[in-house]
Amino acid sequence: MSKIEVNTVAPQCGTTLTLGESGDTVTLGTGASQSGFGRTGTVDWQTGDIKTGTFTAADGKGYFINTTSGGVTVNLPAGAAGTIVSFSDYARTWDDNAVTVTPNGSEKIGGIAGDASLNTEGQSVTFLYQDSTQGWINIQDSTSAVTGASFMVATVSGSCNTLTTSGNCKIAKFVGPGTFTVCSVGNPAANNEVSYMVVAGGGGGGKTAGGGGGAGGFRETKSPVTPYTASPLDGQPSAPNRITVTATGFPITVGGGGAGATSAPTPGASGGVSTFSTITSAGGGGGGSDNASSCGAAGGSGGGPRANLNKSGGAGNTPPVSPPQGNPGGNTGSPPYPGCNAAGGGGATQAGINSVSGTPSPTMGDGGTGATTEISASPVAYAGGGGGPNNNPGPAGDGGTGGGGDGAGCGQSESAGTVNTGGGGGGGKSPSCGNAGGSGIVIIRYKFQ
Repeated sequence: MSKIEVNTVAPQCGTTLTLGESGDTVTLGTGASQSGFGRTGTVDWQTGDIKTGTFTAADGKGYFINTTSGGVTVNLPAGAAGTIVSFSDYARTWDDNAVTVTPNGSEKIGGIAGDASLNTEGQSVTFLYQDSTQGWINIQDSTSAVTGASFMVATVSGSCNTLTTSGNCKIAKFVGPGTFTVCSVGNPAANNEVSYMVVAGGGGGGKTAGGGGGAGGFRETKSPVTPYTASPLDGQPSAPNRITVTATGFPITVGGGGAGATSAPTPGASGGVSTFSTITSAGGGGGGSDNASSCGAAGGSGGGPRANLNKSGGAGNTPPVSPPQGNPGGNTGSPPYPGCNAAGGGGATQAGINSVSGTPSPTMGDGGTGATTEISASPVAYAGGGGGPNNNPGPAGDGGTGGGGDGAGCGQSESAGTVNTGGGGGGGKSPSCGNAGGSGIVIIRYKFQ
């Protein structure tokens, strides 16, 4: 390598001096500085010198300032036109402990002779000295910190409850009581919004040509960050239904299925409620039995009435929520046809089917259809209504898709609602007892990577 030692390099003729040729890189030696080339409005960031206490800034330099332990004061250098300095919130703590920027002597900041406070989380600012009238002018101000995405971490407790993986999501499934514990939250906040499905226990079927039990209330909301095909009852557009979790434990309640009726005056029992955070799903209404009223009970979905003329099913979506958590039970027939068939219990997406006995057009009291969702990584139906029995020869009402139990008929027995679906129990044919509703379930889906 050749070395030339001179004090001045000047063009031999004209006023243009070229250093190097096209494609070459011209560098200054380590530790060398330049002057006279003019400033381009940039600073050299002092990455190896994180400031945590009072200091005086130098022209052309940028500083990362860490206020984790307390506020920091920065003294600006003496101002001359074009002098430039920059500051950045190193630990995103300026909102807790501010940076005080102090001008030199009687100089001004933005035309005012006084200190400036930098107190926004993640802020980065650049000051340029303009003149004695305006002094230091803030020519660049970023009031947000761009960070890499992080994701929430959670655990599941309780017997038989599980935590599985599907793609970039974790799926917490509660088939009984337990706790969903968020150990740490993610960033940005959208990563902490969870998808959930909360299904209550189904109602029990009635006795002695008793009505089918209503399905447990079905509530679901899909988070935009957890891709899957949700049910038609997805409440995502409604802000009150959306849940953004914090780092805490969330107790989970899973409702049991209501018992089937065992004595004619007593209707099937209603199912138990299921809960997660602010979301509560109501238990399904029990099916009516052979008593004075014979009507089905209200609930998440209503129970069907016993096989009497002109009896009404229990109301669904009780208490009311939006979207509705269920539907009413069906109704029994009216004269001149004898009321020998009980109606089905309501399901998540359909009311229980009315029953009409005799001729010319007998219909069976099927349970209402439930709701199908892929929140658990595959399509599964929940919250189908229980079927009503046929007290005459012939088939009885079928349980609704989603775990609803069948009603009793000629040569067939009533069946219980399926466990952990919230399906309603099937109604019993005279003098059979009703069957129990299926227990509920809670599923929470969240993004973990």
